[in-house]
Amino acid sequence: MQLDTAWLPCWQPLPWEKDKGFEWWYFRKYGTSFIEQVSVSHLRPLIGGVENSPPTPSFPTSNGENETNRQNLSECKVWRNPLNLFRGAEYSRYTWVTGKEPLTYYDMNLSAQDHQTFFTCDTDSLRPSDTVMQKAWRERNPQARIKAAHQALELSNDCATAYVLLAEEEATTIVDAEKYFKQALKAGESVYRKSQNCHSQSPQHEAQLRRDTNVLVYVKRRLAMCARKLGRIREAAKMMRDLLKEFPLFSMLNIHENLLEALLELQAYAEVQAVLAKYDDISLPKSAAICYTAALLKARAVSERFSPETASKRGLSAAEINAVEAIHRAVEFNPHVPKYLLEMKSLILPPEHILKRGDSEAVAYAFFHLQHWKRIEGALNLLHCTWEGTFRMIPYPLEKGHLFYPYPSCTETADRELLPTFHDVSVYPQKELPFFIHFTAGLCSFSAMLALLMHQFPELMVVFAKSFFGTLLSPFSFLREKIERFVPSGLWHQLTHV
Repeated sequence: MQLDTAWLPCWQPLPWEKDKGFEWWYFRKYGTSFIEQVSVSHLRPLIGGVENSPPTPSFPTSNGENETNRQNLSECKVWRNPLNLFRGAEYSRYTWVTGKEPLTYYDMNLSAQDHQTFFTCDTDSLRPSDTVMQKAWRERNPQARIKAAHQALELSNDCATAYVLLAEEEATTIVDAEKYFKQALKAGESVYRKSQNCHSQSPQHEAQLRRDTNVLVYVKRRLAMCARKLGRIREAAKMMRDLLKEFPLFSMLNIHENLLEALLELQAYAEVQAVLAKYDDISLPKSAAICYTAALLKARAVSERFSPETASKRGLSAAEINAVEAIHRAVEFNPHVPKYLLEMKSLILPPEHILKRGDSEAVAYAFFHLQHWKRIEGALNLLHCTWEGTFRMIPYPLEKGHLFYPYPSCTETADRELLPTFHDVSVYPQKELPFFIHFTAGLCSFSAMLALLMHQFPELMVVFAKSFFGTLLSPFSFLREKIERFVPSGLWHQLTHV
C-alpha cells in the first residue's frame, strides 16, 4: 500500500539544507560539486590518494561503444567501498561455490590502481622487499601476487604490505586473514615510527611516511572489520573510534560508515545519532549509508505504531512527517536502495568500488544494512508506503533535484562496468505518465497527420476513406444479408419502418 503524500504541508527547507546556496551556484556554473571537488582534488592527495580515474580496460571491447562508455565513465567519481569484502575469504569462496565471478575486470583494475597508490612510493627501490611488492601490486595473476608476497617476506620479515596481500588474497577464512593483519600491524607500526623520526629530511622521506601511514590505517581498519565479522562487535567499534581520533584527516576513506554499521548491530542508536550529527554535514559528501541511516533512526520513532489507513484519516504527526521527509531525502539521493531493502530485487556480493547514487552503492548498502531495517518493527512497512512518493514530488528528477543535485545520467554506464554481468543493473526509475496523457497525445498526433494528408492528397484520401470504411462496415453488411435471408420479408419490412 502506498501513502499518498500530495496533501502533506508544503515543504520547508530543512536545517541541513539552508546553507546550500553557494554549493548550488557552483554546481550550476561549473557542473560539479565544490565540496567534492575540493575533497578529491586537494584533500585526498594530502593523505596519499588520488582520484580513481577509469583505467584502460584489459578485455576486448568494441571501438565505438567503448569510446562512448569511456567518456561517460570519466564523468563519474568512483569511490572505494568502505565495507568491501576479502578476496580470498569471501569473494573466492563465492566463486568456488557458484562458479561465478563476483568482481569485474574494471573493478579489479581500480583496486590495483588503489594498491599502487596507497602501498608504494619512490623510496621502494631502497628496500628489496618493497621493490618486490611494487611489482606484486602490478601482477594480474592472483597466484603470482601471492608468490611475490612470500618472496618479499623471505627478504624481510617486517614487510607489512606483503602480509596485507596475503591476508586479502591467500587467507581462505576471516580467522586466517586476521592473523596476517596482526603480523602486518606489528611490522607496520615499527616502520611507521621510523618514518616519523626522519620524515622531515627530504621529500622522499615525506612520501615514505605518507605511504607507511596509509598502510597502518588500512591494516587497523581491516582488523576492525575482521573483529566485526567474527562477532567481536564492541571491540570493532572501539578500534574504529580510535582510528578516527588518531587519523582525523582520513575521513575521506569513510571509516565512519564502518562505525555506523557496527553501532547499528549493537543497537546503540544514541551513539549512531551522535556519529550522524558529526558526519551528516554540508561540508562532507553524502552517501547512502548516511542518508538511509538517518531515515532509519527517524522511522524507528514512529514505525511501530504507523498505519497508512490511520494516517490518511487523521493526517501525519510531526514525527511521522520528519520520518517521511527523511525517507524522501534518502530515496532522492539513491533511488535504487528501496528495492533491495524491500527484497523486490535479489542481492549480490557488493563490488570493491561503488558509484555514489548508483546501483553499486545500493547493493553495497543493502548487503550490510538490510538486517538493521528488519530488526526495527514497521520500518520496512513505512519505507514501502513512502518511497515511491518521492517521484511524485519531483517533476523531472533527471533534470533538476529537490534536496540534492540532479541525478547524474552516467551512473548506469559506470554501474554496468562495476557490477557482474549476471546482475540485472537497476536504472533510475523513470516517472510514468498516466494513460490519459498517452491517449490524448496519440489522438492529437493521429488527427494532425490525417489533416496534413487530407490537405496534400485530397482525392487519394477520399478513395482511401471509402475503402477503409467499406472494409470496416463489411461485417455488418454480411450480417444484415444473413438476417434478411432468415427473417420473413414482411416482418423485416415492419422492423425497418419501426
